[in-house]
Amino acid sequence: MATAVAAAVAAAGAAWVASAARGVPSSLGASRAAVRPYAAASSHYRDGRFHNTAPASVVDPAEQASIGMAMLRRGDRGKPPRPVPLATPLAPADAADLAATWFGHSSVIVEIDGRRVLTDPVWSRRVSPSRVVGPSRLHPVPVALEALPPIDAILISHDHYDHLDRDTVTTLVRTQQAPFLVPLGVGAHLRRWAVPEDRIVELDWNDGSAVAGLRITCLEARHFSGRTFARDTTQWASWSVVGPEHRAFFGGDTGYTEAFGDIGSRLGPFDLTLLPIGAYDVRWPDIHMNPEEAVRAHADLQGGRSDAGVLLPVHWGTFDLAFHSWAEPVERLLAAADPVSTPVVVPMVGQRVDLIRPQPGRRWWTT
Repeated sequence: MATAVAAAVAAAGAAWVASAARGVPSSLGASRAAVRPYAAASSHYRDGRFHNTAPASVVDPAEQASIGMAMLRRGDRGKPPRPVPLATPLAPADAADLAATWFGHSSVIVEIDGRRVLTDPVWSRRVSPSRVVGPSRLHPVPVALEALPPIDAILISHDHYDHLDRDTVTTLVRTQQAPFLVPLGVGAHLRRWAVPEDRIVELDWNDGSAVAGLRITCLEARHFSGRTFARDTTQWASWSVVGPEHRAFFGGDTGYTEAFGDIGSRLGPFDLTLLPIGAYDVRWPDIHMNPEEAVRAHADLQGGRSDAGVLLPVHWGTFDLAFHSWAEPVERLLAAADPVSTPVVVPMVGQRVDLIRPQPGRRWWTT
């Protein structure tokens, strides 16, 4: 009997490992050797890796194990106390002058001057190379990926799993015609996943491309990259989207950087900023902005005016990636924005908001 039980346990364990490993090699993306030819021409690429302009402190390798254990013991602090309410996404036949639909985390459709731009689309249940192991969603996706309206451009900020997802990319290749605009090196991942070459636009910081009547520019961010233990082999970026009448900025995933002031003076002021406010911690202060820094960055991007443009917070509420409570980022954001009159809109997951005539929203995260 004991032998039979042991054999059954071993078989179950082997089956679980096989399930967890299924699809992982492909999800990891391109190898360093495949990335290097596209990365090596950049002035930001030295000694086999990309670099921030302002050095960013990283977690000491000696602390990684203790942080990992703390993550396992953190309990439900980072989870919502009740189911996250979802709105039914609306997609008018014609894109608006300026509107946005938040799908959770950093996935947003920005409507700008009659075009639609999709940022960091991630529709998978987990942000991990495995479909069994890794951070999972705190709420369902509000709409099937196949149900999205026609998109004109897809922006990718960097190659971390919560911003670049293989299954989402391959579905978008099948269901949409839009090009993928990516920082240097990230295109190698897309090629590994059979994205057609004519749908890959790979740019260095401050390079731009004209897409569907928009001027889209790859810009500096303060972060890092990596889908394996090898770090910084591909570039990370923020993006500006400039139409005939309106301007939007997508921060991607970034720590605070004085580069925002330069971006604002050259390309702003922006009618809309999508800025990350979650997954911050004192142990990694330079790679994820906290909410107060997001308010400061918004002002920098407006040429110093905190009350210009609308700030829509992203990178919170969907995946539990740090130690703060679930709603802390948005509460801190509003507390920091009010004294300096920064306009903030916090849509429900799936909600479309008109940013020309924004309406007061309810505090849906408290109900």
